[in-house]
Amino acid sequence: MKEKKITTTVQVFDTIEELPPEVRLLMKKAQAIRDQAYAPYSKFKVGAAIQLEDEVIVTGSNQENAAYPSGLCAERTAIFYAGSQYPHKKMKTMAICIKSSAKVVTEPIAPCGACRQTIAEYEVKQDQPIEIYFMGEEGKIIKAKALLDLLPLAFDASFL
Repeated sequence: MKEKKITTTVQVFDTIEELPPEVRLLMKKAQAIRDQAYAPYSKFKVGAAIQLEDEVIVTGSNQENAAYPSGLCAERTAIFYAGSQYPHKKMKTMAICIKSSAKVVTEPIAPCGACRQTIAEYEVKQDQPIEIYFMGEEGKIIKAKALLDLLPLAFDASFL
């Protein structure tokens, strides 16, 4: 038996003002769509914005349902919209932000497992990583250069 150590590296920005201008704009778009989320049960609103290779920006917010599994996360709402409306364009960058009515969240909140798997699928499909920036309502922002930074040993179609 061998032991294998898996490490990852991310970048941490202290404030939104430290982000490159195009990423700051993307995060602002994510914040705007976040406020339109339908989250009457969790009170946890999430917004996602994706910049495509031609600079088009698509957005999505979480959409809840009383039958919880029927809802959809912001990240998947945005990525599925981009995939359906712009199927031949590569996704370059994703910005994600959250807001809770219970408290001010100052820690960056990473995508859930289902969203990570979906992002991984699109990275494989386009044969190019998607930069992912995520934050809470305010405070630090984390940047992952690719989904594999958040989901090492990811499962994809190459295993099928």
